[in-house]
Amino acid sequence: MKKISRRDTLYYITLAGVAAGLPAGCKPGDKPAEGETHPEPESIDGLTGLSEEDKLLLQQKFFTDYERETVRVLANRIIPADDRSGNAEAAGCVHFIEFMMLDFPEEFEMQTKMRGGLAWLNYECMKRFNLDFVSCSEAQQTAVLDDIAWPDSAPPELSQGVEFFNMFRDFTATAFWTSKIGIEDLQFMGNKPTVWDGPPQAWLDRLGVSDLG
Repeated sequence: MKKISRRDTLYYITLAGVAAGLPAGCKPGDKPAEGETHPEPESIDGLTGLSEEDKLLLQQKFFTDYERETVRVLANRIIPADDRSGNAEAAGCVHFIEFMMLDFPEEFEMQTKMRGGLAWLNYECMKRFNLDFVSCSEAQQTAVLDDIAWPDSAPPELSQGVEFFNMFRDFTATAFWTSKIGIEDLQFMGNKPTVWDGPPQAWLDRLGVSDLG
C-alpha cells in the first residue's frame, strides 16, 4: 500500500474534527466487524493531493470502539484543555494515532504494542480499582499514570506500561504540536518576510563607515 506523505498526514490532522465518542452500548471486548470502516468524513473530498488509496486508508478502522474511547481519554489526560488551547482530542490526536497504526503497521510492531498497551492499562486499573481506565476517577487514573510516566523511577514490574505510555505520549505530542491548535498554542509565526534596513547608524559611525553600498 502506498505510504501517505507527511505533508498529507499533517494536512489531514490539521483539518480533522474532534474524534468520535464512545457509542451507546459499547462494552469491553467489542470488535469491529471484518472489513468495517469509518463513515467517510465530509472533509475528505475537500482535501487536495490525496489519491483514492489515501482516502480509502483514512476511512479504515484499527481501534475497536472501546479501545478508541480509552485512546481518547488517555490522550486528553496527557494534553488537557487549558486557557490557551483545546485538548488532544480537539486537535485530532485520536485520528492521528489510528492513522499511524494503519499507515505503518509493520514499524516496530506498533499495532501489537498499541493494542497490548491499552489492554495492559485497563488490566492494571482493574487490578487496582476494579474499574477499567475510562471508568476510573481522574485521581485513580493519575495514580496509575504517575507510576509509568517516569521511566527512571518506575518499578520494574510496570515496564510494559512504561514502554506503552512513552510510545503513546510521543504519538499524542507529535499529533498535537503539528496540528493547527498546537501550532497556535506555540505561537509559531512561521517564515515571514523581513525588511533589512542595513546596520544601525551608530555602528556605522563607530566604524567610520558612512555607506556600505
